[in-house]
Amino acid sequence: MNLSALEHVACRRVTILGSTGSVGTSTLSVIEHARDDFGADAFPIEALTAQRNVDALAKQALEFRPARAVIGDETRYHALREALAGTGIDVAAGMHAVTEAAAAPAHVTMVSIVGAAGLAPALASVERGGMVALANKECVVAAGRVFRDAMEASRATIIPVDSEHNAAFQVLDFSNADAVECLTLTASGGPFRTWPRERISRATPKEAVAHPNWSMGAKISVDSATLMNKGLELIEAHHLFGLPAAKLDVVVHPQSIVHCLVSYADGSVLAHLSAPDMRTPIAVALGWPRRIHSPSPRLNLAAGAELSFEPADRQKFPCLALAEDCLKAGGSAPTVLNAANEVAVEAFLGGQIGFGDICGVVETALQRSDTEEAAANLEAVMAVDRAARELASAAILRLAA
Repeated sequence: MNLSALEHVACRRVTILGSTGSVGTSTLSVIEHARDDFGADAFPIEALTAQRNVDALAKQALEFRPARAVIGDETRYHALREALAGTGIDVAAGMHAVTEAAAAPAHVTMVSIVGAAGLAPALASVERGGMVALANKECVVAAGRVFRDAMEASRATIIPVDSEHNAAFQVLDFSNADAVECLTLTASGGPFRTWPRERISRATPKEAVAHPNWSMGAKISVDSATLMNKGLELIEAHHLFGLPAAKLDVVVHPQSIVHCLVSYADGSVLAHLSAPDMRTPIAVALGWPRRIHSPSPRLNLAAGAELSFEPADRQKFPCLALAEDCLKAGGSAPTVLNAANEVAVEAFLGGQIGFGDICGVVETALQRSDTEEAAANLEAVMAVDRAARELASAAILRLAA
């Protein structure tokens, strides 16, 4: 591999939206590792953003010296400005400032804001063009049509960072798409894979966030425990790769070593394998189409790694079946699904509802929504999102009564 070409890759300016979360900190870990190879100026940072964690954002800014640091919570602006006084780093606050950072010139924008809050910044980064490393599946689920239209209009390069979609991005033969028979995403099965259904319904937040393989934030950990995460990923795969529901599937793979399998018309099945570490797909995104070193552990199958697979139990994990129904239904059903799920998960983590109530809250919101038409623009998406959140909140209140 040509070193000068890799040095050119290392000159890419990077913006990280959601830099204090698990994906954001992993991205900075990969950049720090790259600087050992290419020097302290490798992957210069255009902007770092966070929602509330001023202390972590300020610490990152002091170490990586971005041109701009943005805190989404406007009440924390003065604390950030004081922490970075005299550094020459531009400081801003508010979600409008986060969206402005997303639209600012950068070679690679890492979108790792969790949930629908990342929708406007994600769209801004896509509309600007360039390379978008996408770690926020919710924005594609909630605004699939709008997101797809923006991709096609700007011709932005979207590199998914979810391990499964990043694997598919590498394994899919886009020049021979008609030969793809099935894209199968793997699921670890989460912490409750072997639990009986009645015990799962009584699971606590502490148990739900204890993922067996991955270190993730609370929301995505709960989604993994319900398997809603895998349902959202099926919807995301549909929009990112243009595959119909009939060509998308899920299989449980407890070791999280095989991240996807692509079946082709000639009987071939291509699989992507790596150790379960988010820094691997992040390195792929930062270096694409070349490859840079990552600090993630190397996979050694000869050391006795076991690869096992089993069907996903949709009776035990009804959120997966619910998401699959929304994928098939289309319209605004995925938007309602995503919004109601965010509200339900937050209520579960806050002790307002039980684990077994999450799916019911989402299903109620879907039943009470008109989901036939897909939203045609961001404003319409946000209107559907708000209405779904209100329906989910009302369902939660009824459960608590």
